[in-house]
Amino acid sequence: MTSTPPIRILLIDDHPVVRSGLRALLADQPDFELVGEAATGEEGVAQARALRPDVVLMDLRLGSGINGAEATRHILAAGPDAPRVLVLTTFDTDADIVAAIDAGATGYLLKDAPATDLHAAIRAAAAGDSALAPSVASRLLDRMRPQAATLTPRELEVLRLVAEGMSNRQISKKLFLSETTIKTHLVHIYAKLDVDSRTAAVATATRRGLIRPE
Repeated sequence: MTSTPPIRILLIDDHPVVRSGLRALLADQPDFELVGEAATGEEGVAQARALRPDVVLMDLRLGSGINGAEATRHILAAGPDAPRVLVLTTFDTDADIVAAIDAGATGYLLKDAPATDLHAAIRAAAAGDSALAPSVASRLLDRMRPQAATLTPRELEVLRLVAEGMSNRQISKKLFLSETTIKTHLVHIYAKLDVDSRTAAVATATRRGLIRPE
């Protein structure tokens, strides 16, 4: 009887301690083979092309250089023969989730997930199935529902600058827009988020995952 070849895995994470822990979690599974590790997005993309793994475990925040979502995009640019990318991260904001899924990740798991969930997600990814943490799946479903509070890209840009502490005048100079236009954007933002101040807008948007806390 011909045995099934192991699932070849590439691990991309910039924290050595995390990689060590994940290495141990993978080592006790006879159908897994860890073929490589990378600490940066660029190194991960290069190794994915050279090693041709079945599944890539991808962190999203990788320090300097390209982030996990961008690395995912580069890896999957190889076409039908590209490995499956399973995001494994501590971040579950809407912005992170959408960036990863838009890049083509087949799954999204949080690092505090039980080992059995990680093992199952890797096997699902290798088989071509999606694997989403329950909280992530719930967020995606929420985003698919019509929402009155959806901010436009420009409104999100203005709100991020507000969160950085910029005044209307500073924002207008940075975005090459008039102060009147910035005020109009803020009026729309307040209405959509059902708030009445800059502080409340930032707090609400951060809580909903529309912008990331700095």
